[in-house]
Amino acid sequence: MDPYELAAVDARRLIDQGGLSSSELVQSCLDRIDQVNPTVNAMITVAAEQALAAASATDARLAAGPSTASSGELPLLGLPVAIKDLQPTAGIRTTLGSPQFAEHVPEADSGIVARIRRAGGIVIGKTNIPERSIGANTVNPLFGATGNPFDPELSCGGSSGGSAVALASGMAPLATGSDHGGSIRIPAAFCGVVGHRATPGTVPFDERAMTQTFYSVQGPMARTVDDLVLLLSVVSARPSADPMSFPLDHRLLAQLDDVDVTSLRVGVSEDLGGVVVSEPIRRAFRRRVDWLSDRGVECVAAEVDLTDAVEVDWRVRSDIFATYYAAEAETWGSDFNPHIQATYQAALATPVIEIARARRRQVELQRSVAALFTDPLDGGAGVDLLICPTVSVSPFPWADDYPKSIDGQPVENYMAWLALTSAFSVVGHPATALPAGLDEFDMPFGLQLIGPLFGDRRQLSMARSLEQAMDSTEFTRPVPSLAI
Repeated sequence: MDPYELAAVDARRLIDQGGLSSSELVQSCLDRIDQVNPTVNAMITVAAEQALAAASATDARLAAGPSTASSGELPLLGLPVAIKDLQPTAGIRTTLGSPQFAEHVPEADSGIVARIRRAGGIVIGKTNIPERSIGANTVNPLFGATGNPFDPELSCGGSSGGSAVALASGMAPLATGSDHGGSIRIPAAFCGVVGHRATPGTVPFDERAMTQTFYSVQGPMARTVDDLVLLLSVVSARPSADPMSFPLDHRLLAQLDDVDVTSLRVGVSEDLGGVVVSEPIRRAFRRRVDWLSDRGVECVAAEVDLTDAVEVDWRVRSDIFATYYAAEAETWGSDFNPHIQATYQAALATPVIEIARARRRQVELQRSVAALFTDPLDGGAGVDLLICPTVSVSPFPWADDYPKSIDGQPVENYMAWLALTSAFSVVGHPATALPAGLDEFDMPFGLQLIGPLFGDRRQLSMARSLEQAMDSTEFTRPVPSLAI
């Protein structure tokens, strides 16, 4: 096994034990980037010189004695991490996928990057995104498209598409993402990796432009749940400038419980009460539910209706887009990201009363989801998890900005096909995309796991148990042929 194929937790253990140097691991990942990146275009800025220098310094630190670099104090010591090109990196180009920032080199790290570096992580490069990270298909005018590692002509999802592809194809063991309406979960599902949208406030967003909102969270992506929680425990570190970051012992996030899957009561929904989901995805989901039931997991129909969440999402986004883009909108050219322009103009045209109604409905939807996890004695459904598909369709050609129809039904705009993920951005509940084999088109299929607010550690413990149950079966994490 080449070092780039190692799980992050295994690589970290070997580095601690002296069986692998950070320089060897970083060089292996750089060689892998050289080998496969021309095919998939995931890593748009490679920080080879800086990464190798940091790895050399790490090796020297370890050679000086174990007391200088314990795994508890520096949990990512020597591990390369791919950073989404939305997140500023000191001394490394950060473009936001926009020609406007083609040569932008920040002087300071964003909060999430700073925490990774403080934990010993090594920034190996920046991953591709749609322009300004708006869109669920990773294509931009500066670097073009990132292809799916299972078929480079198909979409890898977005907006954290470059990070998902980098992970799946072996360019780095860990990567960062961000998620508004599904930007971590969609590419994770399309590429066969793990992504987690944590309870808002779990991962500090130091650069936040508005407070008290479920939207725009940052978070970890990895190939396994154990690797993901390793990174989550680092990027959730306090203190922070984010006013939404609640008190939390971030180190506990990496200490998962062993969960017997036969003890779980799982609510299942293939369409959240009626959002558009293609028949192939429905069939794939039913197969996994049947498989779980056959292995002793109690699967019950979830009484949940989030069909209103699509409209609520569109209205609630209005003041968010106005807040983020009002200061620069007049500088946009006609070729600037059409999704941003359309959403911004729609925001300006939205009456305040419509936004107010949407926010009231948002509270009602959140309470309806929370009730699923409430004890039956208190009127709830008493489930441990809610599971549903992550994405409504199998990966489509990246040349199409979004699927124009699903089972013959037209898709109105770039957000309409994302209801399975955006619904949970609306209600704020933590959501995990977990790879579960291939669909009937031989493309990755991802389950989406939902738990109660602030229950991320328990939710990820259950996700790991399901991952272990599916290991070495037809539903194990798929690996693209270019990553072998």
